[in-house]
Amino acid sequence: MSFAAWLAFVVAAAVMGLIPGPGVTSIVGYALSSGRRTALASVAGMALGNGLCMSVSLAGAGAVLAASATAFTLLKWAGALYLIGLGAVTIARSRQGLEAAADLKSIAPRTAFLGNLAIGTFHPKTIVFFVAFVPQFIRPSSNYVLQAALLIVTFTLVVGLTDTAYALAASRAAGVLRSPLARLWSRRAGGGVLIAAGVATAAASRS
Repeated sequence: MSFAAWLAFVVAAAVMGLIPGPGVTSIVGYALSSGRRTALASVAGMALGNGLCMSVSLAGAGAVLAASATAFTLLKWAGALYLIGLGAVTIARSRQGLEAAADLKSIAPRTAFLGNLAIGTFHPKTIVFFVAFVPQFIRPSSNYVLQAALLIVTFTLVVGLTDTAYALAASRAAGVLRSPLARLWSRRAGGGVLIAAGVATAAASRS
């Protein structure tokens, strides 16, 4: 792989990271509902999930998902229902009342990490995208494994940085909301964003 090809991949990865999708939406939802620590834990889970997703894709599973409508649909709805359920729970917890708003239970960092690990790893459209897109940057005459490893690490780091920027910006915006009423509605907004991420995942198609 030439340096120019690698640099083009870096730019492509940065663009992908900056365009909001279900992953970014879930990270913002965690930031608004539960703060910076949980949001950063979700970023770590997404980064590890992205790395695993790329590895699985380049190992050939992406071709299976591209060919099997049933496998694609099962993975799609599993991820969608998880996000929608988590968002609904977040909103339900916010209904404890204004008098208890200061004590509203946040989503634990471990829960956010594992949730986004699953979303990043098993998001079917991402797997199909990787298997169709990434090979364009691999030189057939060079070592495939080394090139694939370089692209996996590059994508994971670049998108991890853009996801971190989203997490910090959203958690800072939530941190400005100091009053119990503002915190109550920021958590409801975070739950709504998680539900929106689930809907976006459910709407994904193989094309």
